[in-house]
Amino acid sequence: MKDLAQTPYNDLPSLPPKAELETKPVLKKLASTRAALAEMKVMGTLLPNQNMLINTLTLREAKESSEIENIITTSDELYKAFALDSKQVDANVKEVLNYREA
Repeated sequence: MKDLAQTPYNDLPSLPPKAELETKPVLKKLASTRAALAEMKVMGTLLPNQNMLINTLTLREAKESSEIENIITTSDELYKAFALDSKQVDANVKEVLNYREA
């Protein structure tokens, strides 16, 4: 049997794509998109610690991904351990925090 992982796929289209990407509907959305991003940037400056938002997302992703491997913990335990940088935490919490680091 042929190893498909080692077989190149040569039928990919050339870059850049020939299709027109800057269509009228896309350009019309550009103004509202730019305004929303500017508003989000301003709201970010109001956070005392902007890394808090990013850490929340990565902790949540690590927690949910770990649940697939039957490593279950609560968000409350996870955030407490992360915020306190505690060395005495449940094994599941420690595993999720290690997953986040990876």
